Amino acid sequence: MPSLIGRREILDHARTQLTAGPGVLLHGAAGIGKSALLAVLTDDAPPDGFVLRAVPVEEDAKLPFVALMDLFARVPEEYVDGLSAGPRAALRAALLRGHEPVATQSRLAVRDAAVELLRALAAAGPVLIVVDDLQWLDTPSAEVLSLALRRLPPGEDVRFLAAERVVEGEEPLGMRCCPPGTTALFVPPLSDGDVAELLLDDTGAELPERAVRAVQDAAAGNPLYALELGRVLLRDGTPFEAGDVLSVPPRLRDLLLDRVRLLPASARQTLLVASAAARPTLPLLGAAGIPDPEGDLATAETLGVAAADAEGTIRFQHPLIRAAVYTDAPEHGRRTAHKLLSRVVPEPVEQARHLALAHPHADETTAATLTAAAESARRRGAPATAAELAALAARRTPEDRPEERADRLLAAAEYASDAGLRGDAGRAAETVLAEASSARQRVLARLIMLGNAGQALGATGRLIADGLVEAEGHPELEARLHQWAALRHLIGGRPAQASAHARRAADMAVQADAVDTRVAALALLARLHALHGEAESAEAALGEAFGLPVPPDGPGARELVRTRAILAADADRVTEAEHEMSGLLGMSGEYASVEETAATLVALIRIQVRSGRCREALDNVARCAVLPVRTGNDSPPVLYAAALAETAGGRLERALELTDRTIRACMTDGDQLFLLRALGVRGRAQLLAGGRENTAAAVETLRQVRRMGETMGLADPVMLRWYGDLAEATVILGDTDSAAEILRAARRRAGARPSASVQSALDRAEGLRDCALGRSKRGVTRIQAAADRLRGRSLPIDLARTLIVLGAVERRPRRASAARGALVEALEISSAVGAAPVEARARMELARLDARRETTARTPNYT
Repeated sequence: MPSLIGRREILDHARTQLTAGPGVLLHGAAGIGKSALLAVLTDDAPPDGFVLRAVPVEEDAKLPFVALMDLFARVPEEYVDGLSAGPRAALRAALLRGHEPVATQSRLAVRDAAVELLRALAAAGPVLIVVDDLQWLDTPSAEVLSLALRRLPPGEDVRFLAAERVVEGEEPLGMRCCPPGTTALFVPPLSDGDVAELLLDDTGAELPERAVRAVQDAAAGNPLYALELGRVLLRDGTPFEAGDVLSVPPRLRDLLLDRVRLLPASARQTLLVASAAARPTLPLLGAAGIPDPEGDLATAETLGVAAADAEGTIRFQHPLIRAAVYTDAPEHGRRTAHKLLSRVVPEPVEQARHLALAHPHADETTAATLTAAAESARRRGAPATAAELAALAARRTPEDRPEERADRLLAAAEYASDAGLRGDAGRAAETVLAEASSARQRVLARLIMLGNAGQALGATGRLIADGLVEAEGHPELEARLHQWAALRHLIGGRPAQASAHARRAADMAVQADAVDTRVAALALLARLHALHGEAESAEAALGEAFGLPVPPDGPGARELVRTRAILAADADRVTEAEHEMSGLLGMSGEYASVEETAATLVALIRIQVRSGRCREALDNVARCAVLPVRTGNDSPPVLYAAALAETAGGRLERALELTDRTIRACMTDGDQLFLLRALGVRGRAQLLAGGRENTAAAVETLRQVRRMGETMGLADPVMLRWYGDLAEATVILGDTDSAAEILRAARRRAGARPSASVQSALDRAEGLRDCALGRSKRGVTRIQAAADRLRGRSLPIDLARTLIVLGAVERRPRRASAARGALVEALEISSAVGAAPVEARARMELARLDARRETTARTPNYT
């Protein structure tokens, strides 16, 4: 079956239009996937009907009635025999079962025969006419189809499905062959994420990130091109490193360069130099010594290969043509092109890259130039470019300079990690670890490998232990290793051990006067204190960190802002949290690593969900999905944030799917912290879904959350609000005794001064329990107090949920007005903030109220 990655939306749209209307015309570039969609839609045809299919080719476009022969080739002979004599004879002749019709009268008879035949087939069953590559349809067949489809009486069960290759920017010409009312659907390029998924699905192997990016850039969303390029990379089996050329396979090269090879030699040389430049322009080519770049580009434009716009910027008709032109050139030709460009490009980073590619041999001067350019690129916020340049610098470093080579590899690894190029970062760091004689360099390599592990730190214990042995006597390196040990224990569900390592990291950073490391350790300590419910200790750790001389635009300052914002949001100070986060993404901008950007977006999503900015939270989930790391696929923090946003403002079915993915990713990585969080979100989604089965599932999920949280010693507000959800779900199932025990345990862990949202969540469940036990007045009073406590605190989802509970328990004789007031307010609040699942629950409870379906059950049936 053809791959449908990235095509579900257009496929569903095509199915809808094909069911409701007379036809669908899919149009787009060659290789974009039109035929795959056509195949799936054709397979949808009813088994009791007729599928008339033609796939014309360019070579047959001038032969009359070729497509018509294909269409009617499998029509049972009895239907042709049943036609009127004149049309039957004309059709047989057109199908080469007689003489070719040449007279106008004969051609009209063929059209009449086509109409009569289609009506006869439609009387026996639904008819689907399928034409792939409509652009090659011969003119006589096109005329017959056009007239026949227009002359069919209304109500005939005949559908038309076609695909047409169209050059980018142009409209399909095949609509003249389609029945009136046909829907034309443009088949767009795949997204980068879809291309990456397609490559993985096709090859079954994880290609290096740099290779995947090169394929994404060259294929520009074309699935055929992407698959061909990916298969070549897999077949070659070598790492795609900095400076490597993406190999365009001969079959694709011949397809793409058939017009290029018709150009004169001067124009081909011009295109080669343009393909080697990062931003080719006519002035740049002129400065590089190309005699007549404008004339050459004008010639190329006539063949649809490349063109220069009014500003002189050169653009190839497709990025893969550019890659094919470069790949097709001999090695010395490419070097010459880079040499010409290295002399004239004004930008130092690009100049260094051309210099390296023009001189592919060891040279310290070239290596030093590349190193400086890499540092410049990273300062400008281009870590991927910096990684490429640093890797080239390492490769150009002479063999008698091993320390310089190791330092350049470490820089390349760090830049690659910042850019999300985990494969490149890992290979460079492992090379240093295996080859470097310096203990310092080996420890730095280990630190990069730890950062490269993402959430999967469980298996890095030996890496940290060996690093601590080699780092002895270097307190800054020891501090950084203890910081990673702390993170490893936290993710592994051992917060107490994490706290010990974080405190050790902070102390050793003081010895080393390493401010950034100390700040990171104190920020982690603050998070750990908060997880244990020690709010004052968390604030003290943050206060100590903010008192240090931290550069305001550095990663340490951004980490502190994120931590303070999250702790403020968890403590119900959401306005303060939003103020902290406003501008943080802008402050980090391009200078932050991919992982840091993802962490900032996850923090922002959490805060937006708390403050009821559900639409903004979902938008930021989409931003996470395009980051060039594992964020869109299997990163537990990002998947958790996506599930959280969907539970608040999206679809509960989607939220449950995301929690399943998060749980699987956490199990793979050994991430206990986000496993607990994912289960908490899953339990809340199940509770919001309503119904006894979902509520029972929520109880089981949230009991697991409780067990894990108690094992870890967690008592933070997020954890305590999940206790409230568990108690609420338990009451709905009628187990009021268990609910009482849950609430007692939660209040013990909350201490004397719980936050307003924690207190309200527990009171809401307590009030519901009172009502279930027949203490309705007491229960209503408690729930009303919980709602009042939330007013004015910018916690609209919490308030709406509490009002729904209030409306549900008030839904009894003589209290319908109070119930309606609470439910209408909940509906208005949830609708205003985009909290779709809560809004749906409010509408359901209002519908029950309006139907006046009184129940004698002591427990309200609500979520």
